[in-house]
Amino acid sequence: MLGRERFLAACSCRPLDRPPVWVMRQAGRYLPEYRELKAKHGFLKMVKTPELAAEVTLQPLRRFALDAAILFSDILVIPEALGQGYRFRDAGGIQMEYALASAADIDRLAPGSVAPERLAYVGEALKCVRRQLQGQAMLGFGGSPWTLATYMVEGGSSDDFAKVKGLFYEQRAAFERLMERLCDALIAYFRMQIQCGADAIQIFDSWGGALAGSDYEAGSLQWIRRIVAGLPAGFPIVLFAKGTSSQMEAQAKSGIQVLSFDAATDLAAAAARCPVAVQGNLDPVLLNTTPEIVTRETKRLLAAMQGRAGHILNLGHGILPEARIECMQALVETAVGFNGTTADVWSSSRGLIPM
Repeated sequence: MLGRERFLAACSCRPLDRPPVWVMRQAGRYLPEYRELKAKHGFLKMVKTPELAAEVTLQPLRRFALDAAILFSDILVIPEALGQGYRFRDAGGIQMEYALASAADIDRLAPGSVAPERLAYVGEALKCVRRQLQGQAMLGFGGSPWTLATYMVEGGSSDDFAKVKGLFYEQRAAFERLMERLCDALIAYFRMQIQCGADAIQIFDSWGGALAGSDYEAGSLQWIRRIVAGLPAGFPIVLFAKGTSSQMEAQAKSGIQVLSFDAATDLAAAAARCPVAVQGNLDPVLLNTTPEIVTRETKRLLAAMQGRAGHILNLGHGILPEARIECMQALVETAVGFNGTTADVWSSSRGLIPM
């Protein structure tokens, strides 16, 4: 079975020989070939140059037997398309060109309909990757409206999200205008990605957990639901919303096909309550340890999920820059070769846990 067929079958909760495997941020800083390319061209040039974005996307597929590729890009291309550029701070984190400090700033943003034209380079990169894939699924992606709004209103990375929460609580009409603008842009952007060859779209609600639980519906989920409703019926949509496991039931009813869980969640317990496919959720730090530990923990998760149709093996967040290539190799090889027996799991853990 080809990776694309396996991935799409998992999205539909059909029984499989094994779960498909891919890793968030699999095209990135842990690979020496990526670091070499970035040193030569810089991050933003790689994002905006289709041939370079395609090259980065394909790099991990040349090393590992992954079932899916995810396009190398950035969630902040949407604010940039609307007129709010960004850069990376020297000390780390994101710096927007300016913060949305008033309702007037929000109203000056470009209409969402400009997104496909201004982000045409993303579509070209997708088509370039699609031509070179050898049976793997192709994933496009974007940020959720709430997560994008955190950067746009805070002016960059934030620890407390006080400004965007203030907009939500104190100027709800202005907040909703921003959400509507972002929904329009994301629907148009995702439709373009689908037209250019994406087999699925992953929505990153990375800062969904910053909202109080009682505010998650109004602040984030209703807008995700609007986006899903604006895309082709039944098209595979994956939602990754960090720190929001208490919202699982509502998220699963939003029209998505796959719910991706962070590493803090007991995936087997969550899957037993989840009516859609699930993705995840190994701790990304595991890939900084040893191949033996990665093998053990991957087998442990696969054994816990055995017999549950609709599982996509992944991390519980993006791979870290410090990840070791041999650990990534161990994860993928374990996933591809796992036979699911108790002896298999036990033999992988013997001698590795100090007594």
